[in-house]
Amino acid sequence: MLSPQISTVAQPIRVLVVDDSAVVRGLISRNLAAAAGIEVAGSAANGELALAELARREIDIVVLDIEMPVMDGMTALGHIVRDHPHVRVIIASTLTLRNAELGLKALSLGAADYVSKPESGLGSAEAFQRELIAKVRALGLKPRPRPQAVAPSVLAAVSKPSAVVTNRSVHWPSAKKPTVLAIGSSTGGPPALQTLFAALKGRVSQPILLTQHMPQTFTALLAEQLSRTGERPCAEARDGEPILPGHCYVAPGGWHMVVDRDGATPVLRLNQEPPENYCRPAVDPMLRSAAKIYGGGVLAVILTGMGHDGAQGCQAVAQAGGRFIAQDEASSVVWGMPGAAAATGLADAIMPLNEIGPWLCREAGTKQ
Repeated sequence: MLSPQISTVAQPIRVLVVDDSAVVRGLISRNLAAAAGIEVAGSAANGELALAELARREIDIVVLDIEMPVMDGMTALGHIVRDHPHVRVIIASTLTLRNAELGLKALSLGAADYVSKPESGLGSAEAFQRELIAKVRALGLKPRPRPQAVAPSVLAAVSKPSAVVTNRSVHWPSAKKPTVLAIGSSTGGPPALQTLFAALKGRVSQPILLTQHMPQTFTALLAEQLSRTGERPCAEARDGEPILPGHCYVAPGGWHMVVDRDGATPVLRLNQEPPENYCRPAVDPMLRSAAKIYGGGVLAVILTGMGHDGAQGCQAVAQAGGRFIAQDEASSVVWGMPGAAAATGLADAIMPLNEIGPWLCREAGTKQ
């Protein structure tokens, strides 16, 4: 689902694999160990043993199951976040409604990302392996607060942005209020979206289109969370529904969400065309279609995430007369997507997460 990235960290990314199944531990460990730039530093059958490993080894990333005996993954996550803040945690669990709910909770408690274990079939197993390796590499690129850490600040797929990348707004002259807000995010996105929607609560009336890289089940739960946080109707998009002011529409897992017209009315369409940037849903088709229908009325936001999805869509938005902003590197879990958007040189602003909501309220808000 996500574009693999080759790590250029001087030392290999050290991974601890935690799962109560010896078979699963072995499969994950072998596949990670075979990937360039990754070292499996240890494995554990439950959370208690994982904490013991963390106490005696230097670990960068923990691949953590949720349901385990002795100490489950949620309990272990709390200890890891508190006692080992430099360690990134990737939750790896079977995709059920319960595990999706726990996975979203884990992301809110400090886990960096989530991958769904394959249920059956060689193809799904290979996709899981590719996704996990890509996420380990992306998270391994993020600078970590430990002695002698060496980590480049942006994915290899894009060049270092020019001086346009700042934390200050670069306002375009005579900018009118946007007609629609369009948001793209991936790794680190759910907590960032919670922060953003809390800041927008009651202060913007435009419809919000949101594509977050997530599997099925997760996107419906994310929409429910954002509906509560932002106090606005928020749900998975339905094919053919009109885009209404004050509503938020989330691209369903496994489906691209694009904007179309039914007569004079903007509507949403869902499709299962091939993945873009290894993703479905992908941000680029959403932004391209929004730019086509809304023209200069689009204001796009690219939040934390791995890969470069959204950069081409942002270019389409800018070419249509719209605007976009990107989250800065320091506040991003992974500065892949926002870094790629910034590298276009067309961003209206690059800023920390905690400034994005207030900025949008000033630029788009109808209430202060």
